[in-house]
Amino acid sequence: MKGLDQHNKKGEQGEQIAQNYLANLGYIILEKNWRFQKAEVDIIVKDENFLVFVEVKCRSTDIFGEPQTFVSEKKQALYQSAAEGYLEQKDLDYEIRFDIIAVILSPEKAKIEHFKDAF
Repeated sequence: MKGLDQHNKKGEQGEQIAQNYLANLGYIILEKNWRFQKAEVDIIVKDENFLVFVEVKCRSTDIFGEPQTFVSEKKQALYQSAAEGYLEQKDLDYEIRFDIIAVILSPEKAKIEHFKDAF
């Protein structure tokens, strides 16, 4: 269980870094860890005329690959379904976008990469 706890803490830390990053860019954070059926969207933000569904991928190293490459087609489909559900539930009419924020936590400083319109 210790490994899972540490994994969850790392994920939460990565999501907090991503939220701060987005807020500093002027994005308006609407939801965090929003659930729809089998999907959980890490962050939902408003960026001008776009509603952006953000998947945060956090790793302590990129030795096994860049974090953004770990967003599977299944995860992408879940996000698309969740986006449709969100718009319907909230009765919203926005253009949507799917972004990935990759966070690599290192002892010195976190490295953040933002992939707009990633899928």
